[in-house]
Amino acid sequence: MNAAVETRLRRPRPAWTGPLRRFLFGWLEQAGTLLAISLEGFRKTWDVRRWWGEWLEQCWFIARVTTLPVMLIALPLGGTIALQVGQIVRQIGAESGTGATVVQALVTQVAPMAAALLISGAAGSAITSDIGSRRIRDELDAMEVMGINPVHRLVTPRLWAASTVGVMLCSLIILAGIAGGFFFNVVREGVTPGSYFDGATSLLQLSDLLITLFKAWVFGFIAGAVACWKGMTCRYGASGVGRAVNQAAVVAAMLVFAANYVISTLAYTLFPPRI
Repeated sequence: MNAAVETRLRRPRPAWTGPLRRFLFGWLEQAGTLLAISLEGFRKTWDVRRWWGEWLEQCWFIARVTTLPVMLIALPLGGTIALQVGQIVRQIGAESGTGATVVQALVTQVAPMAAALLISGAAGSAITSDIGSRRIRDELDAMEVMGINPVHRLVTPRLWAASTVGVMLCSLIILAGIAGGFFFNVVREGVTPGSYFDGATSLLQLSDLLITLFKAWVFGFIAGAVACWKGMTCRYGASGVGRAVNQAAVVAAMLVFAANYVISTLAYTLFPPRI
């Protein structure tokens, strides 16, 4: 071996490289596990006969725990946007443009993000705790012993349930937000209903609604995948399940914000907003 190479190999490495390397490899390992669980769960989508019953049950559960919080958030959210925007546009004499601003903000950004955060916070925590409890009771290992793939049995219906309910919640948030904006803009500010709804439809395109529904589906899928991943890889014990629930909510929110930036950038590039 060359003497220069031997000298380089014998040279001591900095002390900080060990923790940094462990952090990077640990992060890559977790990202790979999340991707593997998501793809494996998505791979069995075609076998609907085996998971449609669990899918219906999970859809009902997610809708039950998120519908009321969605209504309580969307109504004041639309009213707050209308109130803040109305104060600004009144100074330039464009009160009729409040409806366009409220609906544009709700449809393109607010509705899918709010639906995803509610799914990850309310339903995702329940999914993580459920699968995590199965893990610490060795039910996942028992499924493998019986020849049942736990990813196909548990993850696939929950992925599709979270994404399906995400689309429904997004539509509900849009309707409730428009109703809240209508109250504050028309009843409180005195704008005519015709001006409100005419302005609301002046800037929107069909592609905006389709992209929003696609966002809601993707964000729900991400929230369900993170919840299942954290539940299946949590540490043993009650404290491990509790940490997994907290980590699932944080990781899902970070991934949803990152995915929203990517999808919004591509959407504005492919479908420029109407002026």
